[in-house]
Amino acid sequence: MNVFELTRALVDIDSVTPNEEQVGVFLAGYLSALAARTGGRVERIEVEPHRYNVLAYWNAPVVTFSTHIDTVPPFFASREDDEFIWGRGACDTKGIIASMILAAEALLAQGERRVALLFVVGEERNSAGAQAASLDPRGSKYLINGEPTESKLVLGSKGALRFEVVAQGRMAHSAYPHLGESAIEKLLDALERVRKIRLPSDPVLGASTLNIGTIQGGRAPNVIPDHAMAEVFVRLVDDGHSTRRAMAEAVAGKAEAKEVLWIPAVHMGPIDGLETCVVAFTTDIPAFNGTWGTPYLYGPGSIHVAHTDREHIAKSDLVAAIETYQTIAKQLLRSEGT
Repeated sequence: MNVFELTRALVDIDSVTPNEEQVGVFLAGYLSALAARTGGRVERIEVEPHRYNVLAYWNAPVVTFSTHIDTVPPFFASREDDEFIWGRGACDTKGIIASMILAAEALLAQGERRVALLFVVGEERNSAGAQAASLDPRGSKYLINGEPTESKLVLGSKGALRFEVVAQGRMAHSAYPHLGESAIEKLLDALERVRKIRLPSDPVLGASTLNIGTIQGGRAPNVIPDHAMAEVFVRLVDDGHSTRRAMAEAVAGKAEAKEVLWIPAVHMGPIDGLETCVVAFTTDIPAFNGTWGTPYLYGPGSIHVAHTDREHIAKSDLVAAIETYQTIAKQLLRSEGT
């Protein structure tokens, strides 16, 4: 398949997290055919029942191309026009998978066998696939991770810190509020303090940001609420320790901040000749924990259309990415010698 055909074939397989099994079957079969022609090996590495990472390699890998095979909901199939391929996962990240595979094929045709392809499950929810892969390293020195970065090499990506802020009260009839204790009022007081937290900045990544994403609580309009909860998401620009302390202090006496997710920010290096940027989203890279090598982040497509009903990727960007992935790999391989 060419890169357009492969992208559409991948998009047309529903792989909304955690339903990655069928796209994993497709990739394992496709890469097994490539490995059979070129003397490589393919492994299906179980993460959970019916969910597995797919690894293809030739000689001992020095450079590993990696991205995720799951998507956000809802699934919708592919279509194309003269300029774009549309569909769920077109840019996040099935077009990237296609470009990586064709880049690896091109490197193999040039006699370079120190590369691997690692496609993982679960990035859109909890990075389960990357965490599993981190426990099974294969000696790779460099990890080229793929996300839609508008064809720019990323120098830094923000981390993530998510809390459930929970307040408890005591139910009572609303005609006699003094007999109860409003969990909603306590939560609102806590959130007002949360909104005033001074968040850190970073010279590369910019300002940390905070979003109160959901609020829920109460039982009925005429009942003093005994429970209320809000979800708070912070985009980190550092390791998050100061923000974790500030959150605990802000809610003290009113609510409890239950930490759900903590991923530190990541700084990465440049590659000669490539335009660079920073991104506010989080990737699988922290979950790999350096076990597959020094990370680099690059991919065609825009994050601004990912997770939307108009997700698409430019055909020209897919083609260009095949060459750029080779360029990145060759520079890193040269740094390791022959």
